[in-house]
Amino acid sequence: MNTTADPTYFDVLIVGAGLSGIGAACHLQQHCPDRRYAIVEARDAIGGTWDLFRYPGIRSDSDMYTLGYSFRPWRQAKAIADGDSIRDYIRDTARDYGVDRHIRYRHRVVHAAWSSPTSRWTVDVETDAGRVQLQCGFLYMCSGYYRYERGYQPAFPGIERFGGRVVHPQQWTPEIDYAGQRVVVIGSGATAVTLMPEMAKQAAHVTMLQRSPTYIASLPAEDGVANALRRHLPAKTAYALARWKNVLFGIAFFQLCRRAPELVKKLLRGRARRALGADYPIDPHFAPRYNPWDQRLCAIPDGDLFAALRRGRAEIVTDHIETFTEHGIRLRSGQELTADLVVTATGLDLVALGGMSISVDGVSVDLAKTMSYKGMMCSDVPNLAFAIGYTNASWTLKCDLTAEYICRVLHYMRAHGHTRCVPRRRDPSVQEEPLIDFSSGYVQRAIDRFPKQGSRSPWKLHQNYVLDLITLRHGRLDDGVMEFSGR
Repeated sequence: MNTTADPTYFDVLIVGAGLSGIGAACHLQQHCPDRRYAIVEARDAIGGTWDLFRYPGIRSDSDMYTLGYSFRPWRQAKAIADGDSIRDYIRDTARDYGVDRHIRYRHRVVHAAWSSPTSRWTVDVETDAGRVQLQCGFLYMCSGYYRYERGYQPAFPGIERFGGRVVHPQQWTPEIDYAGQRVVVIGSGATAVTLMPEMAKQAAHVTMLQRSPTYIASLPAEDGVANALRRHLPAKTAYALARWKNVLFGIAFFQLCRRAPELVKKLLRGRARRALGADYPIDPHFAPRYNPWDQRLCAIPDGDLFAALRRGRAEIVTDHIETFTEHGIRLRSGQELTADLVVTATGLDLVALGGMSISVDGVSVDLAKTMSYKGMMCSDVPNLAFAIGYTNASWTLKCDLTAEYICRVLHYMRAHGHTRCVPRRRDPSVQEEPLIDFSSGYVQRAIDRFPKQGSRSPWKLHQNYVLDLITLRHGRLDDGVMEFSGR
């Protein structure tokens, strides 16, 4: 594909040096070693989410045997890993595979324009030295699905009157001192249930204020089966077996949630009751209004949240905010929560393709009017793919498969002399559906700005690793929907 010596041209340009971007580069280097590529990263460090978020206790709520790369075993004892360990894992992978030499830091992509006559993307990039242009034959977006500059924070009434400090976890900085202070964490998702038990170790008291509860499951921080396999088998074999064990368990549990939600509700609430004691008010604090996996399930390692509640230095309050006051938060029930520090764990601000705008042959593309092909490309947009993980399983499982599929496409194009690949939406019977089928607020606020998915393959975004493994690794490339052209 690279027929020019132009130093600003690349066969593949990867946007983002986080978990999916580094993985994409490793796959490209392994399967397409003769392709010239670069990674552009808006920030000045490797790691993406795992470098950006630095709030207390930051960790994954997915096990590292599935969140880790398929090609690089996770070797630590803890399966539910902290943020520093995950960041080190990504950086070590980039260094050991040599892809860190291809990263251009502080390069923020703002626009990409496709030209059919040249079969190239011209990419506008903001740098410290000003705006520059790069060109590529294939553009691979690994920039995530949320805005890095800020998180989502509602317009809370009276917040300007509050005399303490308010911080969103996405903007957490090391100098924030909460030792001996009264802390209120607003939210009930993965970030909130991570923050509360960790902050309770130093704070005078921590209150997790939730408008509505979330389903919570306690998991062992260490995977005993995986650790036993690693003691007796080669690292790669042990890793592969542990990975498949956890993949299959995750699929089975998700299907159980879909087919027998009342049974799963009973199981989860029963485990919470056993952990907290018969006197603890499970209702309303652990009784969500929706079914399990209508929103993402929160995993807590070794029941740390339950332990913090039992010790009495933390509590959960389920209520609505009426207003902030000078000393805290007054609730709709009339109760007032006194606080020195309020942490607004109120979610992400979702954005498609990292906020980049695109055009094809001079015409601006409205992503909301496109349809997602195999969960990685957009209808009528040539030579562009995006990495997005599963909502019901680890992010990297899907991103690994996407990277492998893109390498297959690149090989196919070269073998047949093509320079362009573009999914064409020709079947009017395919119905539009939201790209992410989740009722979570952070999804519903922004999903209308994302591409749609279709009612059936190849436009359907399957939340099933085994099915995707078969179709993406072994399915036909020239399937009558993907159009290959150019010479």
